[in-house]
Amino acid sequence: MYFMLLYSYFSSVVTSPLYSSSCRLQGRFHLNEMHKAGDVVLGGIFRIHFFSVFPDLSFTSEPPQPTCYGFDVVGFRRVQTMAFAIDEINRNSNLLPNVTLGYSIYDNCVKLGIAFRAGLSAVSGQEEQFILDENCAGTPPVIGIVGNPFSTHSIAISSVLGLYRVPMVSHSATCSCLSDRQKFPSFFRTIPSDAFQVRAMIQILKHFGWSWTGLLVSDDDHGLHAARSFQSDLAHSGGGCLAYLEVLPWGNDPDELRRILDVMKKSTARVVIVFAHDSYMMNLMEEVVRQNVTGLQWMASEAWTTTTVLQTPDLMPYLAGTIGIAIRRGEISGFRNFLLQMLPDLHHNNIYGNSMVNQFWEFTFQCRFATPPAGWVEAGGTLCTGQENLEDVETELLDVSTLRLEYNVYKAVYAMAYALDDMLQCEPGRGPFSGHSCGNLKELEPWQLVYYLEKVNFTTTVGDQVSFDENGDALAIYDVMNWLWLPDGRTKVQNVGEVKRSAFKSEELTIDEDKIFWNFESKKPPRSVCSESCPPGTRVARKKGEPVCCFDCILCSEGKISNGTDVMECTSCPEDFWSSPQRDHCIPKKTEFLSYHEPLGIGLTAASLLGTCMCAVVMGIFIYHHNTPIVRANNSEMSFLLLLSLKLCFLCSLLFIGRPRLWTCQLRHAAFGISFVLCVSCILVKTMVVLAVFKASKPGGGASLKWFGVLQQRGTVIVLTSVQATVCTVWIVSASPTPHKNTQYYNDKIVYECAVGSTVGFAVLLGYIGSLASLSFLIAFIARNLPDSFNEAKLITFSMLIFCAVWVAFVPAYISSPGKYADTVEVFAILASSFGLLVALFGPKCYIILLRPERNTKKAIMGREIQA
Repeated sequence: MYFMLLYSYFSSVVTSPLYSSSCRLQGRFHLNEMHKAGDVVLGGIFRIHFFSVFPDLSFTSEPPQPTCYGFDVVGFRRVQTMAFAIDEINRNSNLLPNVTLGYSIYDNCVKLGIAFRAGLSAVSGQEEQFILDENCAGTPPVIGIVGNPFSTHSIAISSVLGLYRVPMVSHSATCSCLSDRQKFPSFFRTIPSDAFQVRAMIQILKHFGWSWTGLLVSDDDHGLHAARSFQSDLAHSGGGCLAYLEVLPWGNDPDELRRILDVMKKSTARVVIVFAHDSYMMNLMEEVVRQNVTGLQWMASEAWTTTTVLQTPDLMPYLAGTIGIAIRRGEISGFRNFLLQMLPDLHHNNIYGNSMVNQFWEFTFQCRFATPPAGWVEAGGTLCTGQENLEDVETELLDVSTLRLEYNVYKAVYAMAYALDDMLQCEPGRGPFSGHSCGNLKELEPWQLVYYLEKVNFTTTVGDQVSFDENGDALAIYDVMNWLWLPDGRTKVQNVGEVKRSAFKSEELTIDEDKIFWNFESKKPPRSVCSESCPPGTRVARKKGEPVCCFDCILCSEGKISNGTDVMECTSCPEDFWSSPQRDHCIPKKTEFLSYHEPLGIGLTAASLLGTCMCAVVMGIFIYHHNTPIVRANNSEMSFLLLLSLKLCFLCSLLFIGRPRLWTCQLRHAAFGISFVLCVSCILVKTMVVLAVFKASKPGGGASLKWFGVLQQRGTVIVLTSVQATVCTVWIVSASPTPHKNTQYYNDKIVYECAVGSTVGFAVLLGYIGSLASLSFLIAFIARNLPDSFNEAKLITFSMLIFCAVWVAFVPAYISSPGKYADTVEVFAILASSFGLLVALFGPKCYIILLRPERNTKKAIMGREIQA
């Protein structure tokens, strides 16, 4: 539509055969405008009225003019900012000397069609006829446009002006889409784009921990592009989720607004972000007040952060505490005096040219001129004299304390001026254009000014640097504002921080929380999260079908920890560590071994020492009574050697108690195996001697005793013990037992144990002991019924029965016992078998020696006939 309009409009400026040196304007838009003549003219498009009746687009001899109403004083102040900036530049002898700037400023009436007409009128001019040397291809009446304030308007106008490289510098259009240099090659702006504004808001959300928010956007390019940017950047930054995204309707649509309010009330999000102009907010807040929706924290986009139309006593109970992004405030020296010197045009010399001042005058002083200004329908009251004093009325025009968009207008005008100044300072033959040529006023082309705008870099009088990046965007910086509701009912929009782009292209947020007014009973920031943060010791478990901000907190499994909040996966502890009960840090695993300090270790140690002492006592008794018949008849040398081996058996059990070391692991099984083989060898020799003596007592059996003399007995014990010693030596050398940290039994404990090294070696050791014990038991069992009143074979049989029973039970118990309990089983088997041998073999003898000495005689021992 706009391209067709442009074509029809420009085609109306044609060269007639009758006027070969001139071209005539075939039609003209009647707009609300203001002009000032100059050598170079800058265009401007601003909002002067809030509403309009859109005119007919057709060209007629008398095309109707748009009817605008609802005068915008703040918008008019921005018009005057442009006029002031141009006046200031014209008075500056260092900037554009000998060149006078003029302006052509138009009212868009917040209507795209009117704004588009204004743009076309600016670049094509409003003169009825141009006198040209050869053809109609001349310099347009304006070399560039300051404005439009709205993104949608700027997109439409700049998409056309960009075809002709006519520069457009907006002070307020923030849509990130306008940064596309392919589509908008001649568009610039002195306000940060929505892309930066979105990231700035996300920084604020992160600062306060608001991860669950609602987003309302206007139904235009500004709002819809902001919504897309917000969704993308929020997901990329991990700053939170949107509970809902709603598009505010264009105009007053009660049904749609009620639906949106229902969504807001049902949501658990307490923070609401609004990317929309104040006109959208007015419609929304009417419904908010009607339904009395409170308890929300509002976040405002730049478009309505500093607007005053929402700061009313009716709305402040709901909007107080609002946090918003605002354009950087600037100081414009002398601007207020310039405004005070403004006077209306009493004679209406140009009814279409400079009616804006008259419209402001009528609106402010509630009077009317004899001839109403064009397009103005609100005049009424008494006649205006032109002598009214602005300082006698309260008007926003004179409030220059917080100039934000005005400061952007001021910078936009100066950017145009500095670019033009740079172009005029070009030295012929050293220029940037074809053939090293320079631009000049007589043959100035708009694209030449675009080239210099891209490189413009200057500093304002208050020290702010102005330049444009490769996308035509200005240096990004915003003020963070807060709506303070004073006790007297007044509202103050105060600066509480700033957010700017750092050298690394990231956003730096500085905020003073102590200055912020919170509109809640707690006077603290609200909580706005879908799910509370998962504390250390837990992990995030996503809820199926819901946003990532909605989750459950699951306790880390054993052996894993999380030491931060909202951790996605728990971390496994190192091998020697285990998770604390809170699962928030790793602690060293408990160590387990058969210790001297625990009751079980103390009991076994005591039993071992008791057995050792008992052996010593028995040995003492035997030594003291070594001449008595019962001692002499009991093969005293083997008995003493047996007692010594039993003492070693009791003592070797101590090697199984305490933290395993290399030497204890190597020694424990060797000492155990050799001690028990020594013990069983002595028993075996004693058993064989008993049987040999019995056979020697029979006729012809005396020869059997020569094989069981003292030397043979000693040799037998030594040989049998040496075999076990050899087995142990080979085992230790080939596959030595070593200390081992076993983490397989328990997850939260380290069991220190001795790895046997060679299972075969351990099996041979036990098997050898078992073989000797079995042989001793067999021989003793054969000799159990020998005719002797004190037949030791019976005692040996009984002791070997105990010994074998203990070690047969030991094997399955040892295999099935984990950790220290395996050592406990082995120690218990050693002690049980040792005590069994000690008591069974020496208990009856000690009983006779100590308690029945009358039986400790040769006659009593001889019994029937045989002496053992």
